[in-house]
Amino acid sequence: MRLNEDPVALEAFYRRHVDDVMRFVVRRVSDPHVAADLTSDIFMAVLDSAHTYVPGRGSEVAWLYGIARNVVSGHHRRSVLEAQANSRVVGRRLMDDDDLVRMEERIDAERRLRDARQVMADLPEGERAVLELVAIDQLTVTEAASALGIRKVTARVRLHRARRALEKVASSAATYMGAEA
Repeated sequence: MRLNEDPVALEAFYRRHVDDVMRFVVRRVSDPHVAADLTSDIFMAVLDSAHTYVPGRGSEVAWLYGIARNVVSGHHRRSVLEAQANSRVVGRRLMDDDDLVRMEERIDAERRLRDARQVMADLPEGERAVLELVAIDQLTVTEAASALGIRKVTARVRLHRARRALEKVASSAATYMGAEA
């Protein structure tokens, strides 16, 4: 069958079978719009798979109904999956504009935090250690120096350098954010 190559043959095939296919579909779905769409989908599938029809394996009607059954079954499977997905979100609050703004703010904050973590990872070990103990673990400079076994002056210098590196990231981020606005 050369339906995909012969428009006259396709039209004749369509006219011969459209009413039967429509009846087949209408018995299986209750929405007339869905029935019309599925009928159209069936004939599109016929066009796509016309090269697979082998007359010796059965009539063209049997082949057509096989395609119709597959298309309708696919529709029902998608409908069930869609209903399951909808049931998961029923009763849940959807995001509103304020939620989206908070989400964007959180993403921006996380981006700055990732940048700061990267800067910290690139710091020399001594500077990073002092910064972590003071900024994250909330030790005083004296306590951080003691924990690291270094002099208090050395700890202050390392902390100053680490903070300067972080400030460069913050100022470049602020410049970038200002350029976007």
